Amino acid sequence: MTSFRRVRVGRSGFTLIELLVVIAIIAILIGLLLPAVQKVREAAARAKCSNNLKQIGIACHSFHDRSGYLPAGGHTDLAPYGTGGGWGASWLIFILADVEQGSLYSKIPFSGNTGWGSAPADAAVNNVLIQTYRCPSTTLDDWARSRTNSSRCMASSYVGISGAVSGSGNSIIPGYTSTRTVAGAGSASCCSGGLADTGGLLPSGESVKMAKATDGLSNTILASEQADFLVTANGTKQAWFGSAQHGIIIGWHSNTPGAGAGGDRRQFNHTTVRYRINQKTGWPDAPGNCASTGVCDNSSSNAPLTSTHTGGVNVVLGDGSVRFVRDSIALDVLGRLSIRDDGQPINDF
Repeated sequence: MTSFRRVRVGRSGFTLIELLVVIAIIAILIGLLLPAVQKVREAAARAKCSNNLKQIGIACHSFHDRSGYLPAGGHTDLAPYGTGGGWGASWLIFILADVEQGSLYSKIPFSGNTGWGSAPADAAVNNVLIQTYRCPSTTLDDWARSRTNSSRCMASSYVGISGAVSGSGNSIIPGYTSTRTVAGAGSASCCSGGLADTGGLLPSGESVKMAKATDGLSNTILASEQADFLVTANGTKQAWFGSAQHGIIIGWHSNTPGAGAGGDRRQFNHTTVRYRINQKTGWPDAPGNCASTGVCDNSSSNAPLTSTHTGGVNVVLGDGSVRFVRDSIALDVLGRLSIRDDGQPINDF
């Protein structure tokens, strides 16, 4: 008698339809996950940027403790910042020893034209990248566009605040006028710098004692971000910011506050606030207009504070605290925060 056994045949895999369903579910999950990952990354980058500014604020306090005054935003190579004159260095160079870059600082002679033309100074900063001076979220290149002696100098994401436009007829602060805002004498394409003011904590040619901040250090911006492109009328992205042209080393070429040799009042690595935060579009096409807007190829003394962080920029205040300032802040409020002694302190922003 023949017996029969029923053999159960198992399935060896997914059907095509089941496979497509699984792939679709995975794609949906990835689509949901990616924005969350991007938000976490940006939050981490923003926190790192904030910490950089915190370290910069501490460094400026350390400089003040040692010297009795804050570093000048930029100064020629004359006392107390060197000998020989010419284009001097920026505040970012003056605080190098306070951001654990003492070895680099010791290589810079400050013996004339440190900011532009000194071969030893150029050699010292060549190919040196200081992460404390770079926001992780910046879209801008690590290196400046041009240097002398074929050197390569880093560009910073951070800019010192020298003051805010507050001169007669052009003050951004209603009811407040100062004689410290002056205009450069250069052409539209170069060497004017727009409007330079020395009412802030890091002005040109002047070392400010903290006691001079009568509005309160916690109500005055020390430094902030310039970390994103500006866009001109024809849609071209332009890297117009404080250290774009010649890097962190260049600052100013006079030891007279705001004067500028020959009317050249370009402020490198420190800026006079004139425009709202993240005002990135609608600028004149290259080379820009140094004289009328102060935003151009060489250089952008009035370039706005910018970042790629959503909604605003990080700032470090004179007391060393770091705040995130929304780009919706009124321009006159930003101006008051940029001046140390206008008599209109802003406590809530």
